[in-house]
Amino acid sequence: MLQVTHVTKRYGKVTACDDVSFHLDPGSVTVLLGPNGAGKSTIMKSVIGFLKFDGEITVGGFPNKTTEARRLLGYIPEMPALYPNLTVSEHMEFLARAYKLTDYRERVDELFRRFELEDKRRKFGDELSKGMQQKLNICLGLLPAPKLILLDEPMIGLDPHAIKELKSIIEELRGQGVTLFISTHIIDSVDMLWDRTVIMEGGRIMANVTREELDRDGRTLEQLFFDVTEGGGREEEQAE
Repeated sequence: MLQVTHVTKRYGKVTACDDVSFHLDPGSVTVLLGPNGAGKSTIMKSVIGFLKFDGEITVGGFPNKTTEARRLLGYIPEMPALYPNLTVSEHMEFLARAYKLTDYRERVDELFRRFELEDKRRKFGDELSKGMQQKLNICLGLLPAPKLILLDEPMIGLDPHAIKELKSIIEELRGQGVTLFISTHIIDSVDMLWDRTVIMEGGRIMANVTREELDRDGRTLEQLFFDVTEGGGREEEQAE
């Protein structure tokens, strides 16, 4: 579903991503881990088409900046970007019209119920708390039902109920064949969700490992992360 091939991104003399390659299988959950400054957000923004880069990225076989790829692709950013003069309901209406969605109101009601936004429908974007803004941010990313969803630090700012619901939705979407790519530095938040992990440090991939491979090795995700980022060694990358 997603193929990243030899992607390099430089900001002047600083190399944020250095020859990054990996792929995501359809219907899988891949966790992108790394310390601050590892290059996670850069690769996410490259995939979504916000940045220019050297290399190639395809979504469903289409170059990532084409209309065909963007129809398959959804993005839930770390920092919500809401319109201060639109209500919660108007945000969803605006997105639905932008994507030319039909029969979406039941989906909106379901998302509002699950993320406890039903009584916030008439609140304006700048009236919401940070946690409520993040909940709306997630609802907006899920509404178009994309086949590939990128989530950048999605758990930050959420209350325990919202975290539980988001984890349940991730599992439901995986069961429906949706591919999910989750960037985080909070390992505990995704420890039970992932099928594959890609660990970055210094702009490079240091490990690309499936859950089955890690289980056979007898290590936890946390152990792998610290072995890679603090042990000074580079894990053998698995087949791309």
